[in-house]
Amino acid sequence: MCGFSGFIDLAQGIPETNRADLAMQMANAIAHRGPDDADSWCDPSANYAVGFRRLSIIDLSVAGRQPMMTASGRFVIVFNGEVYNAPDLRRELERRGAIFRGHSDTEVVLNAFERWGIERSLHRFNGMFAIALWDLAERKLSLIRDRLGKKPLYYGQIGKTFFFGSQLKSFFCHPDWRSEIDRDSLAAYFRFGYVPCPHSIYKGIAKVRPAEWIEIHDGQVIRRKTYWDARERAANFSRSPLQLSDAAALTRLKGLLEDAVRERLISDVPLGAFLSGGIDSSTIVALMQTLSPNRVQTFSVGFEEPQYDESKYARAVAAHLGTEHHELRVSPKDSLEFIPKMPIYYDEPFADASQIPTCILSQFARGHVTVALSGDAGDELFAGYSRYQMIDTISKVANLLPDPVRKLTQRLLMSAPDAAFRVLEQFVPAKYGSSPLQSRARTLGALLNNNLEEGMFRAIVGQWNDPQLLVRGGCEPPDDLWGGAMRDKMNDVVQRMQFIDTLTYLPDDILVKVDRAGMSVGLEVRVPLTDYRLVEYSWQLPRRFKFRHGKQKWLLRELLRRYLPDTLIDRPKIGFMFPLAEWLRGPLRDWAENLLDAKRMESEGFLNPGPIREKWLQHLSGQANWQYRLWCVLMFQAWLRHWEHQVRSA
Repeated sequence: MCGFSGFIDLAQGIPETNRADLAMQMANAIAHRGPDDADSWCDPSANYAVGFRRLSIIDLSVAGRQPMMTASGRFVIVFNGEVYNAPDLRRELERRGAIFRGHSDTEVVLNAFERWGIERSLHRFNGMFAIALWDLAERKLSLIRDRLGKKPLYYGQIGKTFFFGSQLKSFFCHPDWRSEIDRDSLAAYFRFGYVPCPHSIYKGIAKVRPAEWIEIHDGQVIRRKTYWDARERAANFSRSPLQLSDAAALTRLKGLLEDAVRERLISDVPLGAFLSGGIDSSTIVALMQTLSPNRVQTFSVGFEEPQYDESKYARAVAAHLGTEHHELRVSPKDSLEFIPKMPIYYDEPFADASQIPTCILSQFARGHVTVALSGDAGDELFAGYSRYQMIDTISKVANLLPDPVRKLTQRLLMSAPDAAFRVLEQFVPAKYGSSPLQSRARTLGALLNNNLEEGMFRAIVGQWNDPQLLVRGGCEPPDDLWGGAMRDKMNDVVQRMQFIDTLTYLPDDILVKVDRAGMSVGLEVRVPLTDYRLVEYSWQLPRRFKFRHGKQKWLLRELLRRYLPDTLIDRPKIGFMFPLAEWLRGPLRDWAENLLDAKRMESEGFLNPGPIREKWLQHLSGQANWQYRLWCVLMFQAWLRHWEHQVRSA
């Protein structure tokens, strides 16, 4: 819902009469986030201006228009997102004398801030949001992001202008904008396939962290506060896990998830759901249909390649639950047409290849609804990724090996010739991985070279595990999470890696993917499993509720069994992807070859072409499958080509 962009003109270089128009121009650059309405506001005494684009979801009237000012005239807010418990908060505020002009949650947020104060209010909000609150009395700006980081918020100073807003592209309209790629952030991008928070791809610009509240005065950050300390809460829950029977754990999960879904069904516009047929989305849709008096509209996409097509499962789930199902068959041509749009939708380099089907699905759903619920976050909360079992197994084996044996094994894996692995590869069953055997062996060697499970896990989830050799002049910025900051606070290695994913991969990859894909077409995507009460509950659950009888997400599966037969639940996970490896050798080959031109990369000065060209040629020959590493490079190169007029090299 919505987007905003603003600035503080510290040098007073923009004429006062032009500031509101400039803020509106900046907001219009992200009009896709809010196609229904627009407005701007400025405080001449403080050289502050902000523009807003509205996607009308709750209270479609002018009473919900933003920027919105309190009746007292002290605070002005721009607000992107939803506070789902706003009706309850409104009733309490009314009992205390608050008077409302409309019924938007923005007005509830604004009244809460004025009556209860910012910090107390934030503890009571349950939702997804990015907020910019201007205090006219103190000439102070507060930037606030929701607990899990569902909604984006950037800020920083370039020259004599302080910028803030929902997406980076809105800053480009400002005459003071000067961008320079941050090579350290670029190295981190090649590690993970996304630019991790709080960094951005540009020097001088950062992201507000999830659950962070920042105060700015005269362009300077004067206060930072984490209003929901995920680390401390997860550590406390880990030390005192819940002692529940299976039945009690299931009852509590059902109650929490039903409440989360119910709150996210409030809308003044048409609403539906993404349905892949997997555990997470099927659970959300099952609860939606139970709670809704009407047939829920569900949406899925199917691919022509059967090994990537889950549509038949989505169709079967929809039929069993009785939803009004919509299915789009996607051809290779349809997918290929979306790929050049990725740098436009994702203002930073972003290399989760499932961004393509997510964008296609969002566009398809937007033809019918304005709000869609999704099943994202189930894997992080209930240990659905196979990498959790992998790190558990590897860490146990590594801890059993005597140190000399471990070091010897590591040296053998790293030094053995590639030819030896190519000979052995023909004897290794395909179920043990599709990447080249030498790559898997080197990865295992790198894992054994780490004394911390966090280092092993980072090698597992990483794309390019030596990004400093790839990015010229780049060095990954440190992050204490990967250095073992939670090791003494959470003993269970799987639980600790889930937590790291929840603080990194979930907000920086999964939620970015969904937000940009949905908002590119003015579709609000709500994610019930990111309700902080559910997240905290998952942190309190012992491992047996996540892994059992060889099944992942055990408790979530048991809940789904109340609504679907076992045949629709106990099946292999396919994943939301398309045949990237094959397409890079086929219909995408010319496009990729152009972006991977060695001379061009050399002249651009950001990347070392050697290892990239080596892997590209190996991939083309069929000798290896480097699809994800190559996609990282391709998405950066495509992004650089699209925005090159905005980028300058250091």
